[in-house]
Amino acid sequence: MKHIWITLFFICSACTENKQVFSGESAFGYLEKQCSFGPRNPESVGHSACREYLTEQLLATADTVWHQNFMLMVPGESQKSNLTNIIARFNPDAEKQILLGAHWDTRPWADQDFELQSKPVLGANDGASGVAVLLELADILSKAPTSVGVTIVLFDAEDFGSAGNPKSFARGSQYFAKHLPIPKPEYAIILDMVGDAELNLLIERNSFRQNRQLVKELWALAKDLQLPAFLPSIRHTIFDDHVPLYEFAGIPAIDIIDFDYPNAHQNYWHTHQDTPDKCSPESLEQIGTLLVHHIYGIK
Repeated sequence: MKHIWITLFFICSACTENKQVFSGESAFGYLEKQCSFGPRNPESVGHSACREYLTEQLLATADTVWHQNFMLMVPGESQKSNLTNIIARFNPDAEKQILLGAHWDTRPWADQDFELQSKPVLGANDGASGVAVLLELADILSKAPTSVGVTIVLFDAEDFGSAGNPKSFARGSQYFAKHLPIPKPEYAIILDMVGDAELNLLIERNSFRQNRQLVKELWALAKDLQLPAFLPSIRHTIFDDHVPLYEFAGIPAIDIIDFDYPNAHQNYWHTHQDTPDKCSPESLEQIGTLLVHHIYGIK
């Protein structure tokens, strides 16, 4: 009988570990699905369709899901847009709570391109990549519950701003932080532009300022896991969704972001070149693997 129980223990342990394996291929499928709706800039057909898709995906995995709706004036116009932060909670009664976030909207204008600047971008990396990682992670959380409570927030209107005015960006996270609809989490991790096929993740300065301990912990874990994209150097100061969370809600938030997309010599950011072929499952898998090990405490 003892032999049977030992065997069952190892079988069950293996099953649990399998449930905690992050699939970059599956995450990449979520990236492609988002892009299949076309640009997801506010008030567009793609924006509406993608909102429904993301909500359905999270309803199938999370303990509770709801929309935080708000309105903003369209830059350069006299009308307001209807916007939505999508919030999903896992194990909401846990003592320790953390937040994971990414923006799901895309840039309404290709202002960094040389042509068709007035047209919206597809946003495979800048928009879909972080969301794709979180959707795959949601699948894992639903199959292998963790002792930590996790809130996933998909922020709207991150890319809604005007060039040269940083605080006109990250409007969804600004609204969320000013009208915090959940108990304050211990910390937050934001994912943005994490699908780049030439992924290089340097430490962003605001992240290091806001939560130095978490940055050091995650980059050290990445080194232990032999994830080559994580580089222990500091570069760029970025106003992303992590900054409003810290400034308005006091949440020590960091941003995992590869701003040199695809590299220091070329630029696909806010251009029509930001398409799925510039991204890779391997890049998404590095991010997801790090988060799985961090959340579940796997060494």
